[in-house]
Amino acid sequence: MKFLLVAALAGLCAVSAVSVGNDYHHEYNQQRQKEIYRLFKYINQPSYYPDHVEISNSYKFWEHKSDYTKPEVVDEFYNYFYYGKYLHRGEIFSVFHKEHLYQAIALFKLFYYANTYETFYHTAVWARNHVNEGMYLYAVSVALVHRPDTYYYALPPIYEVYPYYFYSTEVIQEAQYYKQLYRGADGAKYNDQTIYANYSGYYLNLHPEQALSYFTEDVGVNSFYYYYNLYYPFWMSGEEFNLKYDNRGEVFYYMYQQILARYYLERLSNGFGEIDHFNWEVPFETGYYPNLCYPNGLQFPSRPNYAHLYEYFYNYGQKYGYNKYAYSYTFVKDYERRIRDVIDSGYVYTKSGDKVDLFSHEGLNILGNLVEGNPDSPYYHYYGAYHVFARHLLGYSFQPLTYRKVYPSALEHFETSMRDPAFYQLYKKLITYFFRYKAQHYKYYTEHDLAFEGVEVKNVEFDRLVTYFDYYFADISSAVYVTPEEFVQDSFKVQVAQHRLNYKPFTYKIYVDSSVDTDAVVKVFFGPKYDEYGRYINLTENWMNFVQFDHFVYKLKSGQNVITRNSREIFNYMHDRTSYYQLYQKAMGVSDDEHRGSYHHTQFWFGFPQRFYLPKGTYGGFPYQFYVFVTKHVPYKNQKSEVPVVGSGYQYVDGYPMGYPFDRPVYYGQVFYEIPNGYFYETKVYHRDADAVNYSQQEYYNKQNYYQHHQHQYKPQHYNSQYNYAKQYYPQGQYYKGQNYDSQYYHY
Repeated sequence: MKFLLVAALAGLCAVSAVSVGNDYHHEYNQQRQKEIYRLFKYINQPSYYPDHVEISNSYKFWEHKSDYTKPEVVDEFYNYFYYGKYLHRGEIFSVFHKEHLYQAIALFKLFYYANTYETFYHTAVWARNHVNEGMYLYAVSVALVHRPDTYYYALPPIYEVYPYYFYSTEVIQEAQYYKQLYRGADGAKYNDQTIYANYSGYYLNLHPEQALSYFTEDVGVNSFYYYYNLYYPFWMSGEEFNLKYDNRGEVFYYMYQQILARYYLERLSNGFGEIDHFNWEVPFETGYYPNLCYPNGLQFPSRPNYAHLYEYFYNYGQKYGYNKYAYSYTFVKDYERRIRDVIDSGYVYTKSGDKVDLFSHEGLNILGNLVEGNPDSPYYHYYGAYHVFARHLLGYSFQPLTYRKVYPSALEHFETSMRDPAFYQLYKKLITYFFRYKAQHYKYYTEHDLAFEGVEVKNVEFDRLVTYFDYYFADISSAVYVTPEEFVQDSFKVQVAQHRLNYKPFTYKIYVDSSVDTDAVVKVFFGPKYDEYGRYINLTENWMNFVQFDHFVYKLKSGQNVITRNSREIFNYMHDRTSYYQLYQKAMGVSDDEHRGSYHHTQFWFGFPQRFYLPKGTYGGFPYQFYVFVTKHVPYKNQKSEVPVVGSGYQYVDGYPMGYPFDRPVYYGQVFYEIPNGYFYETKVYHRDADAVNYSQQEYYNKQNYYQHHQHQYKPQHYNSQYNYAKQYYPQGQYYKGQNYDSQYYHY
C-alpha cells in the first residue's frame, strides 16, 4: 500500500475529526485563508493587528464553555493558565519535554474541540498573545491540519515562520543588523536586503559528516519532517482522532526506513558508506555543532566527538535531583531490552496482562505503535517512549532545573532533528529491530509470489540524470523584531539566499507487453548498486536501501505499452513552497476559485522535497540502479472516506504492504532479476555547476575558457554579506578541499 501523493516519505492531509463532525465538504473561504496566514506573522511578538488586539483583550475562552464540544478541555487548559503553571512567552518550548507536551496537548484540544470556526479563530487569537509562542505555533498548526473545517487551508512555510531553527546564527544576526540600521536616517537602503547563507560546516567543521550538511540542513528536508509530525503526532490517540485506518505503526516504520535509505544514497555520492552503528557503552564518535541559536539568544547545545553517554559522565557536575531525563541512559536500556523480548517471544503484554500475538497480520502495525510509544501502543507505560529519552541522551543537552528553563538539543525539535547525524544513527538502530522482526516472521518471496502472468517489462529508458546547486530565496523577516506600525504595514523585509541541490528535469519510459487488458500497479524503486569502494552489493544485503521513487496505477492494453513519465509528474515529492509573503499577497488579491486552484494541491499536501529526487552524484557519474516492478492492481480495502484526509485510508494507491516487494528480507535475489514483470536498470547521476546544466558540454567549456583568458576584464561581485564571493558562489561540498570524491569513481 502507498500514499497517493506522498508515499513512503510523507503524511497527507488532515485527519478526520469524529468528535467535531464528519462533514469535510466545506466551501473554501478566501477570507479565512487570509486570517490563518495572519496567525503566523512575527510569531515571536504579540500580534498588533487592531482586531487581534481587541479579541485577545476581550475574549475569555473560559466564559464560553458551551462553544466547545468537550467542555472539560476548557477546564484543563484554564487550570494551567489560572494557576500560573503554563509556559510563559519567551521561554524555550520542546515537545519532547513532558510538561511542555502536556500543556501543548491541552492547548491543541482547546483549538480542536471548538464547535465552529469562529470559536476556533477567537481562541487562536487569544492564545497568540497570551501563550508561549513555540507552544502556540505547534498546537495551532496541529489543530489546523486536523480540524475538518480548516484542513484544506495552506500553512505558511515553517522555515519562514520560525527561521531560527533553519538558518545559522550568522544569518539571523545579519538580518537583525539590517533591521537596526533600517531605523536610521539612511535606513531605506537596508530594507529588502538579501543575505547569502551557507551551511554549518563552512564556519566550524568538527566531523567529516558535515560534508553532507547540504542534505541534512536543507530547509525542505527538515520542514518535511516537521510537517509529517504535525499530521502524525507521536502523542495523538488513533482512537480519539481516527488515525487507525492508515496503519499508523506501519507508516512509522516505513517512514524512517525510507529516510535512512535516501540518506544512504546521499552518503555514497560523497564517498561515505553505511550509516554507523553505535553502542550506548562506547563513546559516541560523531560530534555535532548546530550553529543555531534560540530567539532568546541561547546557542543550541553541541556534542563533542567521542561523547560519553553513561549517566555519570553525562550528568557530571549537574544537579538534577528527580529529573527523569537525567536517567535517560537507564530508560533507553530498559526499553531496548523490552522491545527485543517482544520480538523474540512473539507476543506483547497489555496493561491488563493479556498477551497479543505479534506474529499476526497486524503484527507490524502493533510493533510500530509500540516502538514509537504512541497511545495506540498495547502498554505504553511499560514499553515507553524510547525515542524521547534517546534524543535527550544523544543530543547532549543539559539537565533543566525546572520545566521553564529547558535547554533542548537539535534532536529535541522536529524542525532541527534531521540536521544532526546522530538522528540517522539512532533510527538505524530502531529500524534494525523491525528487520529482526521481519526476518523471524515473514517468509521470503518466491517467483510464484511476485510474477504477474501475461505481463512483461521489456525495457526501461531514462534521460541523463544531472544535479546541480542553485539559489533558493526565502523571506526571514520573522527573525527580526518590528514596531507595531511596521508589523501592520509590512514595511520591513529581509530575505536569505542559499544554495540547494536541484536536478535537471528528465523523462523516463517503461516498455511493457501485456497479453490482456488489465489494471496494473507500477512501482519504481531507486537504490545503490555498489558501495563506497566500488564493490557490488548483493540484493540480499541491499533490499532495505531502495527508495520508492514512483508509484501509480496504469491501465495496460493488450499488446505493447509505452509508459512515459516526466519528472514533474512524480507525485511522491513536494515542490518548493511558496513564500509566506507571496501567499499572503495572493490571498489578498485573487478570487476564491483562483486561490483554490492555485493552492489546493500544493501548499498543504506535502512530501519529500522535489529537489531531492536524486542524490548529488559525482562529476564522473556515480552509479545507481532503478528497479521497475509491474503487478496486479489490488485496491485498498479499508478506505473509509471519499475525501483524501489522513486516517481515512483514501490515500492508498493499492492494498499491498508498504514497500512491496522490498517489504521483507530477500533470500532468493535472483528471483527479482528473472521475473518478467520486474526490470533492473543501471544508470549514473552526474553533478554539474548550474551553468553547465543550461549549456551543451562544448558551449560550457568554451565559456569557461573565455572567462579564464579575460579574467582581468571582470571584477568580482560584492554582496551585502559577510561571505566573500567565492564562498557564496560555490555550495559547501564544492569548496571543501579535504577529499576529492569525484576522482574515486571516474572509472565507472
